[in-house]
Amino acid sequence: MAATQMLAGFHAVIARLRQAPETIREVYVEAQRKDKRMQSLIDQVGKAGRPVHLVGADRLDGLSGGARHQGVVAVADARKLADDLDEVLDGVEGPALLLILDGVTDPHNLGACLRTADAAGVHAVVAPRDRAVGLNTTVQRVACGAAESVPYIMVTNLARTMRELKDRDIWLVGTDDQASEGIHQIQGKRSMGWVMGAEGEGMRRLTRETCDELVHIPMLGSVESLNVSVATAICLYETVRQRCLK
Repeated sequence: MAATQMLAGFHAVIARLRQAPETIREVYVEAQRKDKRMQSLIDQVGKAGRPVHLVGADRLDGLSGGARHQGVVAVADARKLADDLDEVLDGVEGPALLLILDGVTDPHNLGACLRTADAAGVHAVVAPRDRAVGLNTTVQRVACGAAESVPYIMVTNLARTMRELKDRDIWLVGTDDQASEGIHQIQGKRSMGWVMGAEGEGMRRLTRETCDELVHIPMLGSVESLNVSVATAICLYETVRQRCLK
């Protein structure tokens, strides 16, 4: 029998219903909720031919493992993480855009990064197996469906993977507050990957040294750094801005 995972919250459940309804085994909803949003979800589950169970909030709390569920939890087949970056890149038309996360272990940060990556048209998010959080229930909820649409590839050796990407002419740009150039000076129209480190520690030394270019985010106020998900959004949308220019 295939492994299962819990999807908590409307966005995570609806995203799976749209993309792979056959992988949902059953859905549990809070019996006390009678609002239009819940009824719409129940209708979608019914159309997909999946069973719905009306339960109390305590049962939902247990199923979600304490994650915020908004009154809905689905039991679904665990979706296999994309594991072949070359296969993903071979299917890309035009310049590739990747997000490489080194040391992001907080599920809220990863979920927010995946959500922004989806919005910015990122082709894949890459992370090391030993210093990253997996696609757990919290990540699925915070990502608002993006965990279903953006390939999340965990690799054994991040520096080696980065070197392989460079061999494919993908320019790797890391963020470093000591860099002399700013993010607006990048050449975003070529195939590239943004390399982001964890808040506080930043990128590991070898990761930083493997980047082709280091840039800083202009900071005009008194704070010294930004949350990694905010910094990711700023960097990705600099690429989007440049690619949208005529």
